Amino acid sequence: MELRDRVCVVTGGAGGIGRELCRRFAAEGARAVVVVDRDADGALAVADEIGERGVARTADVTVEADVEALVEHTEEDIGPIDLFASNAGILGRAGLEADDETWARVWSVNVLAHVYAARALVPRMLARGGGYLLQTASAAGLLSQPGDAPYSVTKHAAVAFAEWLSITYGDQGIKVSCLCPMAVDTPMLRGGVAGGDEAGAGGGAALGPGAAAAVQGVLSPAQVADAVVDGLREERFLILPHPEVATFEQRRAADRDRWLAGMRRLSAALASGERDVPLPPR
Repeated sequence: MELRDRVCVVTGGAGGIGRELCRRFAAEGARAVVVVDRDADGALAVADEIGERGVARTADVTVEADVEALVEHTEEDIGPIDLFASNAGILGRAGLEADDETWARVWSVNVLAHVYAARALVPRMLARGGGYLLQTASAAGLLSQPGDAPYSVTKHAAVAFAEWLSITYGDQGIKVSCLCPMAVDTPMLRGGVAGGDEAGAGGGAALGPGAAAAVQGVLSPAQVADAVVDGLREERFLILPHPEVATFEQRRAADRDRWLAGMRRLSAALASGERDVPLPPR
């Protein structure tokens, strides 16, 4: 997919990966980039930066009526949505101690937001012969996330839902890509998100306060956006800004016990504050 003259929508667009996707889509010549976030001021700032092609919208992606209204108003005011980047994602920051409210909140953003977008868009896209869904998950959805059970589990579910969409609608003109970065230099990685739409932090591996400085291979959001544009151009299902994730996933499948042992070592190294930790261990 080439982005020139396309109508693109990006949720979690006020910061992190979402902001860079908005900037890069505009730079690629998109006809319109709709910047969506719960943070109205943040969305407006990114849209203003983009210029006349930027449009700010405020929405809560965990509310299906908000997503339906976003899609309807965008198509009425601007035109058919060519690419919907469902980029929203938040942390759970907990293990077994996570309560039901935490699980529900993380599930609603990391999984149901993708479902709501697909419900609103797939029938429209099928009726006009096609469209593109880009869903931000995480390398945690292919591997795991030490220390954060809700995040790891919901990102696995996000990948599974993207796969299901591709299987079900891929021969009917619906293209699907799933973005799965590891560590990305966003507030989410640094553990510093404290309000607004946490989705703006992006969907890479999230390590919590202090751990980011110990991890090798942290990419900038702009580097992730570059990988996304390349992946969309090639219409690849998995977009892996950290290409080593493919190798890690293969090793996980080939010898699950060895991979689990390696992940336990990684978890222990991060917990101890060890420096220069590769993510995950090779």
